[in-house]
Amino acid sequence: MLTQEALTSLSDITDWNQLKSELNAMPAIDVGDYIDELPSEQKAIAFRLLNKSNATDVFEYLPQKSREELLGSLHDIHVQQIIESMRPDDRAELLDELPAGVVKRLLQQLSPEERHATATILGYAEGTAGRVMTTEYVRLRQGLTVEEAIGKIRLNDKDKETIYYAYVTDDNRKLKQIVSLRQLLFSLPNALVKDIASDRAIKARTDMPQEEVAQLMKRYDLLALPVVDREDRLVGIVTIDDVVDILEEEATEDIQKLAGVSGDEEALSPPLITIQKRLPWLLGNIGLYVGAASAIAPFQGTIALVPVLAVIMPILSNTSGNVGIQALSVTVRGLGVGEVTPQDTLAILRKEILAGLGTALALGLALAVLSLIWSSAVNRWVALVAGLVMAINVLVAATLGTLLPMGLKRLKLDPALISGPLLTTILDTVGFLTFLSLTSLFLHVFRV
Repeated sequence: MLTQEALTSLSDITDWNQLKSELNAMPAIDVGDYIDELPSEQKAIAFRLLNKSNATDVFEYLPQKSREELLGSLHDIHVQQIIESMRPDDRAELLDELPAGVVKRLLQQLSPEERHATATILGYAEGTAGRVMTTEYVRLRQGLTVEEAIGKIRLNDKDKETIYYAYVTDDNRKLKQIVSLRQLLFSLPNALVKDIASDRAIKARTDMPQEEVAQLMKRYDLLALPVVDREDRLVGIVTIDDVVDILEEEATEDIQKLAGVSGDEEALSPPLITIQKRLPWLLGNIGLYVGAASAIAPFQGTIALVPVLAVIMPILSNTSGNVGIQALSVTVRGLGVGEVTPQDTLAILRKEILAGLGTALALGLALAVLSLIWSSAVNRWVALVAGLVMAINVLVAATLGTLLPMGLKRLKLDPALISGPLLTTILDTVGFLTFLSLTSLFLHVFRV
């Protein structure tokens, strides 16, 4: 990782030849960090100092905003060289963020082979295996010997994204077997590839959601996963570096949804972007909270008779909301990493209710004690109602925090759609309505 001290040291270099030497000796990702920190007008100058072999690697590590700035600053021939030399999946990711007119122009400048590879990837839906795969993989025919296979890899496949696995297909490109580089290196030269390759080919369909691809590779400790179309023809592979990006993307998306942030907001996003990402959720939350407020409105007379209710209600709301978010977060995380499935709903619910019973008793007792302290002598009966409602709402919170994401998953929807603000609003409405109804009932029956 490039430190601030290293960035300052590079910025102090005034000799262009020295800076060129330093940049070309550094890891591509660190050079990307350095260029990204530069003012817009200096990015292209620093980028032109890179050797052709390094420029593409650095470009692939740059954030989207810096990429677009460079594309606008570099000459067309330089842009064409960079886009042409990018890997198909990285190129597709870049083009996916650019205006349609720019994409069309860049695609026209590509060689027919690279244009076809990019168009293939862009043709699949976002968030699927087809969209995150690369079309650069090692393909072998079943009839090859080990010696012929190694020779073929040396001659034709040195620029492929990974050579750790080779994929054995028939003449129609249907995936038949998988062989590792280790197996090839430690087998007899005259052995047939089909005799040493594995028939157990773990694979993904082009329409498989990317999070399921990541779970599959994690489960079987794969460095790459073949992707096949509906006719079982090999069309690409997903590599481990793509999976790391997928896991980060999915985790970020789930965390932001749970917190009520729409879209993919970055920590250093401009203020206007931050407003655009957060404000819709906040305005929506006001609308949702009208329900909770409406539950309170009919009981204004009750609150006037027992003012301590106004002190107790925020604690009831906050505590039950936290319980719900805890259950929600654990359940969404378990679904996200493949730890549990909707078939485990009853087992998880049983666990949450058993844990919730202990939590409900402890929290209900705590609120009852606080209510006794805050209430006047004639209103100490409120402690009983407050403790009972707290216990009930905690159990409701644990139940909803489990059932809602499980229900969405069963409906093939994103479990993280149940955001924290939405769940807490539901719990507030239920809690306030229960608490104030029981209090009013107590006042009516016992004529307090």
